[in-house]
Amino acid sequence: MPFRRMAFSRQLFIVINSIVLASLFVLGLLPFIHLLSVSLSSNIAALSNQVKLWPVGFTLEAYRFLGQKPEFLDSLVVSLQRVVLGTAINMALVVMAAYPLSKEVERFRLRTMYVWFFAVTMFLGGGLIPTYIVVKETGIMDSIWALILPGALSVWHMVMLLNFFRSVPRDLEEAAIVDGAGQLKILARIYLPISLPAIATILLFTLVGHWNSWFDGILYMNSPSHYPLQSYLYTLVTKINIEAISTEDLGALNRLSEKTLRSAQIFLGALPIMVVYPFLQRYFIKGITVGSVKE
Repeated sequence: MPFRRMAFSRQLFIVINSIVLASLFVLGLLPFIHLLSVSLSSNIAALSNQVKLWPVGFTLEAYRFLGQKPEFLDSLVVSLQRVVLGTAINMALVVMAAYPLSKEVERFRLRTMYVWFFAVTMFLGGGLIPTYIVVKETGIMDSIWALILPGALSVWHMVMLLNFFRSVPRDLEEAAIVDGAGQLKILARIYLPISLPAIATILLFTLVGHWNSWFDGILYMNSPSHYPLQSYLYTLVTKINIEAISTEDLGALNRLSEKTLRSAQIFLGALPIMVVYPFLQRYFIKGITVGSVKE
């Protein structure tokens, strides 16, 4: 219905709602604008808190300092490998575990036992030391698999997708069975397309988790060249104040401050997710709400 033909109360609601949402959008965007401005400002301007929403003494020194280091590029490659491989493995395992567990007990007699088996892991974890020992004894230390396999299956994501699968009408599956379709074909042709909101939500959570994770890189990687990006940036910032850096970097560090460099690394760390999120956000709310209705 055209805006002019709407009732006055409806028009007022739309106007107020638009103003509120626009205000929230601006409030959420301002910290990132400030962060980018600080990372693009001079050392003196950043340290004296002169930077607000526009760079003062514009310079790309912080990004040049990060980008010219081979360790930075190596860690970026490791993070990209982790995101691609880790997300593919996570999504495959979540789908393959959630689909059979979404069936009724009459069709999958051991369903209850498997559900309890997975549910226990949601509340009782092995802890840091046992996990470290398992990773070490399996021989995947200092490799990309140490960053992926320990958390290859997220039970929380499995439960979310399981509940979404259970909301799919049974008639669709029965019709496919009558037509001669097998379970894998039913999963690919019926359940996955219908469950796109839940899958997109889980995909977003998985991408964010892999990209932002830094502690496991410090824990499982023996060589700094194998650090993911977040782990490398963390060590870079913490080492500035306590360790001597290579001679060729001293000139750059004289023109940089910890605040400028920290702002640059935080912005670089958040940028990929900020780019991906707008393409998945329309599925985000629907995927969470529908996936949390049932058991």
